[in-house]
Amino acid sequence: MKRTAIMVLICIAGVAAATVACKQKNDTPVVTQEEKSEMQLKVEEYASVDLTSELVNSLSDNEKQLIDIFIRIGEIMDDLFWKQTFGDKAILDTISDSYVKDFAMINYGAWDRLNDEKPFVPGYGEKPLGCHYYPVDMTKEEFEAFNDPDKNSLYTAIRRDEEGKLKVVWYKDEYKDEIAKVCELLDQAIEIAEDEGLKKYLVERKKAFETDDYFASDMAWMDMKDSKIDIVVGPIENYDDRLYEAKASYETFVLVKDVVRSNELAKFVTMLPDLQKELPCDPKYKTFVPGTSSDMNVYDVIYCSGDCNSASKTIAINLPNDDRVQAQKGARRLQLRNAMKAKFDMIMLPIAQMIIEPEQQQDVKFDAFFWNVTFHEVAHGLGVKQTINGKGSVDDAMKTEKTTWEEAKADILGLFLVCDLIQKGEITEITEAEAVTTYIAGILRSVRFGATESHGKANILCYNVMADKGAFTRNEDGTYHIDLEKSREAINYWGGLILKTQAEGDFDFAVSFREEFGKVSDELKNDLNKINGAGIPRDIRYNQGKSVLGL
Repeated sequence: MKRTAIMVLICIAGVAAATVACKQKNDTPVVTQEEKSEMQLKVEEYASVDLTSELVNSLSDNEKQLIDIFIRIGEIMDDLFWKQTFGDKAILDTISDSYVKDFAMINYGAWDRLNDEKPFVPGYGEKPLGCHYYPVDMTKEEFEAFNDPDKNSLYTAIRRDEEGKLKVVWYKDEYKDEIAKVCELLDQAIEIAEDEGLKKYLVERKKAFETDDYFASDMAWMDMKDSKIDIVVGPIENYDDRLYEAKASYETFVLVKDVVRSNELAKFVTMLPDLQKELPCDPKYKTFVPGTSSDMNVYDVIYCSGDCNSASKTIAINLPNDDRVQAQKGARRLQLRNAMKAKFDMIMLPIAQMIIEPEQQQDVKFDAFFWNVTFHEVAHGLGVKQTINGKGSVDDAMKTEKTTWEEAKADILGLFLVCDLIQKGEITEITEAEAVTTYIAGILRSVRFGATESHGKANILCYNVMADKGAFTRNEDGTYHIDLEKSREAINYWGGLILKTQAEGDFDFAVSFREEFGKVSDELKNDLNKINGAGIPRDIRYNQGKSVLGL
């Protein structure tokens, strides 16, 4: 990502609402905001970023060859995600409007992911809650009556047999042609990989694709400590399945490690058990002991595809999701610094300059954003994984509320941990005021993801709870004043409530609380309209691939 490109885009965002007919070098008038079509404006909500990294220059020829193979694997994952979330990608060939086509590429289909999944391609109605993980005509009653032990597996698709009855099909069979191509490419990568940890992971990941058993490969990935390049690939997250949150989506990240910055984070791994003990809740709600084989590393993302490339872009990774792996080895938390920096410069800083009162704008810092995101991922591994009252796992007990409450937990406890470590003198680059002010500005960035997206729903909850507890108030001019003392109280209250709700598996309370605090108020709606009206991008989109990387 080039600094000059960022500055140009910031300038564009700053004047987007103006109607000045500027001149290009060839004296052709630039189309004014009023003259643009609705779909052009929608596409321009995503600021374009060249996905590059100076870290690539330090890689060996062998590592660059591996990146080439990884990107080819990623292209297959991209096609698989199209099949899962939408079906026939041939829709793109039927769209004549270039902006509609671009927006369909951003959203992987005909529905706007950051606007409550509303259709934008003529002829399409509501998006199926289960996408194409299930038959689109399947009813919940039909699924609940379907008796198959594998129906809720992350790695099975639900289909109909010749008689029209439901059946389970494992991903390895449903997508066997694509999986075969992936395994061929993994064989090539295994052959030339020099880092032993990476080689072992690739061997195990190939087996996982062939068997739909990802445990051994996740364990091998946890042990991969020294490789300068990484590939996170496979069916991983289940956010796209809005019916049961049971089916995993295919995706790919290709990453290059920032060794210097990663070494600076290493000390925090050993602190995880102690940080767990300090969470603001009753001791019985924080009995899980995080593994200290966890990693906290900094990477640049140089390619992404599938689920992680749809609509809003990921700025940090916290994997594996398998509780068995987390219990034995913890998790790896990968901070995608170049993606973070792009979002901060292009989106978050302009929002803060519009919303935060002038006297406190100086407290919105990229370093604070980086630490908040870093410990958001740490917080995912804290609390408990099993309910304390026999309701099974937290995920099972929380049902359709699980991802929203989990993201809210990570948000608010991430901030709690950052403030705690600042007070202890472990984080010295920022102040507590900077952490909190940057967090609140960040909520306004994330709320724009929409009320149907888990991160967006979580941020609406966080915003409303913080407002209810007086963490911020509005001045007469509409700007926010942050109250640091009341923010501390709100952080402790909200973090403790989430941990209690998860540990007790209180699904009914989670639903009722979200219904009360998960609404976008008129004041917040006005703030968002002001931000949107200023032409500030909602998110970023990547111009990526081997040519962009110079490979």
